[in-house]
Amino acid sequence: MSRLSGRTAIITGGASGIGAASARMFVEEGARVLIADMRSEPGEELANELGTAAAFCRVDVSREADIQAAVEDALARWGRLDCIFNNAGFGGALGPIESTTVEEFDITFDVLLKGVFLGIKHAAPVMRRQGGGSIISTASVAGLKTGESPHLYSVAKAAVIHLTKSVALELGEDNIRVNCICPGIVATPLAAGRPDTSQDQLDRLSHSMRNAQALGRTGVPDDIARAAIWLASDESSWVTGTAQVVDGGAAAGRPWRRQGEWITTHRPLKLYRPEGR
Repeated sequence: MSRLSGRTAIITGGASGIGAASARMFVEEGARVLIADMRSEPGEELANELGTAAAFCRVDVSREADIQAAVEDALARWGRLDCIFNNAGFGGALGPIESTTVEEFDITFDVLLKGVFLGIKHAAPVMRRQGGGSIISTASVAGLKTGESPHLYSVAKAAVIHLTKSVALELGEDNIRVNCICPGIVATPLAAGRPDTSQDQLDRLSHSMRNAQALGRTGVPDDIARAAIWLASDESSWVTGTAQVVDGGAAAGRPWRRQGEWITTHRPLKLYRPEGR
């Protein structure tokens, strides 16, 4: 039997990248999926591709009315909501702290943090009435360590991780599990910095970043979608309040091959030995 048979999910940012891969995989596993995204054309194309098990809803995750409407849409179509995957995101404000504007700050947190908060807020009461559910959000390894992402992106993703853990303690009493996924470098339009990135450009990005993690390859959207499937299914029924790291080893540190490069270009320190040894 399919792992998500008979269940309904909302996936924000579902028109491309990780969201689109997750929508396809959720449908393959038997779920009905509401693809929520600001980009209507690719969202509608994906919904048509997936057939009657999917539908598209235009959503700006920074607007509470849009999130509320998406939840109501899913209920009107399929009568229940078993999972919401708060996945929508973008790179946020770039550059040094002194040149970051308040407007850039606001839009970064509106999308990356408030969008997650709103998804949890409006899914929780529906799931509570049903007797349970699974809430998943996309965080990042940038929320676990600094130095490899823009300031506000890192801070917002760290906040998503903390919000996940805090809310899990409240909603666990209602059999609602709350988890997030921390991807590493994944070859998506978001990572490339533009939504219209071609597959050839993504392939070049993947090749150029392949050595940044221990497993020697850049992630692909299916890597994260598989984690989302597990968190949405009964296979993870005793898992809540976690930040699932799916990053090819990036959060563990510098890959050994890159450490070797550093060691061979620096003079080694003389080993200290106590007297008499």
